[in-house]
Amino acid sequence: MAARFGFKLGTQPGELLPKRASPCILPPHRPFFSRRNRSTRAVTDVQAVAERIQEESAFLQDVLREVERVIVGQSDLVHSLLVGLLADGHVLLEGVPGLGKTLAVHSLATALGGDFRRIQFTPDLLPSDLLGTQVYNPKTGDWSVRRGPVFANFVLADEINRAPAKVQSALLEAMQERQVSLAGETHPLPAPFLVLATQNPVEQEGTYALPEAQVDRFMLKVVVGYPTKAEEGRIIERMATNQEKPTVKAVAKPEQLLRARRLLDDIYVDQLARDYIVELVFATREPAQYGLDDLEPMILYGASPRASISLTQAARAHAFLEGRGFVTPLDIKAVGMNILRHRVITTYEAEAEGLSSEDVIQRVFDTVPVP
Repeated sequence: MAARFGFKLGTQPGELLPKRASPCILPPHRPFFSRRNRSTRAVTDVQAVAERIQEESAFLQDVLREVERVIVGQSDLVHSLLVGLLADGHVLLEGVPGLGKTLAVHSLATALGGDFRRIQFTPDLLPSDLLGTQVYNPKTGDWSVRRGPVFANFVLADEINRAPAKVQSALLEAMQERQVSLAGETHPLPAPFLVLATQNPVEQEGTYALPEAQVDRFMLKVVVGYPTKAEEGRIIERMATNQEKPTVKAVAKPEQLLRARRLLDDIYVDQLARDYIVELVFATREPAQYGLDDLEPMILYGASPRASISLTQAARAHAFLEGRGFVTPLDIKAVGMNILRHRVITTYEAEAEGLSSEDVIQRVFDTVPVP
């Protein structure tokens, strides 16, 4: 089952490579250490972390099994959602209607347990509809705080680009601060707290595009594509019926996810891997210094330091899903496109040339030397 998702859980490190990543010079099963950090103790520590990962990731097998009952294919989507969950980063999903974005988020959140809320964004939505408000009780003459749906472990912001800017800002502030101010008091949001948002790129009428500064709050932006012919045939077989549809039940607890997140800090990131992340990010800011002179007029703004942080955390999460206690360039490349595609802003000249941010990022990955 796990192989169909393009990654593995609960197997020995290096047995299965992710399908999304570009080739890496070093074999992914070999501990990625620079010369000065290569020692018997370091290798032993990494092996100990890998053994703990096998134990702490066992619950994800049950979660994936439940999700697979409902979702057909979409391995990249499920993998990216798991990376966001483990790395404590919010995820923005973009794709045409009917691809299963909402169903995937709902299924994963349900299987993980905890509180789940779905918010359908509309043009007449108000910030208080998300965050909550004060309510007056005429019987007692007292004011009380009624919390909004944002006070949940997993919040699905469906079609986030249909709400006006003030509603988007209210949600994004809660995402960043992990707290909400109501009636002059600060209310912390529950842990874990994750926003999984969807948006439709097709319709423009009645929508409010997220500004770049707000999109940057999302750790990953995942572009959801169409299923294959075989997958669509299985979708028809499973869902095109009047009988009861498959459902997902809770098979895990939020505390298990929090324990897995704490283990992420123990996953080793060598100086060479950190330097590689810095080189990738700087190549989006100063492409001429990396022999990419033709990209200089195509990039309006490069990736911010938040991209470097997100790349490191997401690479750790990818290594976790691979059952390894260390990060390689393969992990960085595997998550790089979803981390950078919404952080590299192209110019009108690039648009005229038919170049997207993804094209620019791919050129960067192909050019920057892998350590």
